[in-house]
This record gives sequence, structure tokens and C-alpha cells, in this order.
Amino acid sequence: MIENKDLFKHAIALTGGIASGKSTVCNLFKLHGFLTIDADKIAHKLLDIHYIEIEKMFGEEYILDKKVLRKQLGQIIFSNKDEKLKLENFIHPLIKKEIVKEAMVFEKAKKTYFIDIPLFFETMNYPISRSLTVYTPFDIQIIRLMKRDKISQNEAKLKISNQMDIEEKKKLATYVIDNSKDLKNLQNEVEKIIGDVL
Repeated sequence: MIENKDLFKHAIALTGGIASGKSTVCNLFKLHGFLTIDADKIAHKLLDIHYIEIEKMFGEEYILDKKVLRKQLGQIIFSNKDEKLKLENFIHPLIKKEIVKEAMVFEKAKKTYFIDIPLFFETMNYPISRSLTVYTPFDIQIIRLMKRDKISQNEAKLKISNQMDIEEKKKLATYVIDNSKDLKNLQNEVEKIIGDVL
């Protein structure tokens, strides 16, 4: 049995701002043979499993065919702090339980692996000693988010404002990957991290 202090011994928390390219970086690490855990994917799965609880909390208009309408739910979460807190208090302990379960399997390999946790610094919910921030400057983040989610500049700013400032995350991180340029540059950044520190 893995003791608590050793639970995330080989883990690196991968974080960054919304639309900063965390998923792309995770996929690049996977191509290099690294194992990864994705907190967002776990969250999406758990929302659908617990759709009845979500319906009780937020209303039936957020559920369709036993699935949570994440985009619609996101609109109230990003614009209402109380609703956001209500969801987080419910879903975060469930996400953590799943992450711990997967981490226990990965730790047995005694190799570095990544846990993609968007709110790693905001919640400080995981005793992971090493962290990696995928950094994209605020102005580029807005453009990418508008394009990705097909939303207005104001909506993009509202979503970004729900997270810690990206410059702050950059300062707190053990390692930083710059994703302000193209994919080729991002691949080089990932290889540099692998070469330098892992």
C-alpha cells in the first residue's frame, strides 16, 4: 500500500490558464511515452454519472438524456460565484478520489507522470511538490478562447477572470512551458522540459 506522503511522489501537476494549451501539451507528453491523468475528463465523466444530483442543485434545464449540458451549466458557473462554489464543493472531492485512485496505479511504475489539474494553484488540494505551468500571455489567451468556444471578448474575459492570473501561475511553477507561438515551438518546449528535468 502506498503511504500518503508517497502518493504523488513521481507526479508533476500540469496547469495553466483556460485555452493555454494544456491538453495539447499533455498529448505531446503522451507521444513521448508519459502517463497522464486529466482532471477535466474525470470531471466530465463524473458530472454525467451524477446528473441527478446536478439536476437537483441547478435544475432540469441543465440535463438532456441523462447528460449534463456543460456549456449551459458553465454560463451560470462563470457568472455566479455562489453557484460555482456549490458545484466545486460537490465535484472536487469526487475528482480527487478518482485522481488518487489512478495515481496509486501510476506510482507503482516509479516513473514521472503528469496530472492535468487546471485549478491546481487555486485549490491547493493536492500535495504534489512539482508543477508545470503552460504559459500563454493574456491577450493571446483571449483570442484563442474566443476562437475555441466561439464566444465574445467579454465572455472570454469573464471565463479567464475565474482563474488565478496566468503571470502568477508562471511564478509559482517549478517548470514553465511557453505556448505563445506555434506548434513546432511548443514541441521544442516540451522536449526541452523532458531533456532538462525528467
